[in-house]
Amino acid sequence: MIQESAATRIRNFSVQLSPTPRGARLARLLATEQLRTWGLPLDPARQIVAELATNAATHSRIPGRDFRLTLYVVGDTLRIEVTDTCGDREPRPQVLDLDAESGRGLVLVEALAEKWGVSHGPRPRKTVWAELSVGDV
Repeated sequence: MIQESAATRIRNFSVQLSPTPRGARLARLLATEQLRTWGLPLDPARQIVAELATNAATHSRIPGRDFRLTLYVVGDTLRIEVTDTCGDREPRPQVLDLDAESGRGLVLVEALAEKWGVSHGPRPRKTVWAELSVGDV
């Protein structure tokens, strides 16, 4: 669903996806196209979407429950949200061995985003979000 209000400069895109590698890839591709449509910079937003969607598909996968990607632009701030149904699994950046092949997703999000965090919704939901300044668009 796409909503846009010129008067208040609020833009919104939201899509529900399967918690699979394919769903995570589709989240990144759809976010990239939506950012392009809005005339916003693609990076680092698409890397953040990729990391958050991959985490939802990998660590929060419950059969029959999807995850939701939402992009908001309010003024000069882009907010990226990924909501899943594993509210009991709190995401945290990991301190990793340099040889580790995975586990760096939230470390990257922390480095790329101006702010990020976790919000808990009606049980069992949680939303991992990140915000970026995109200039006056």
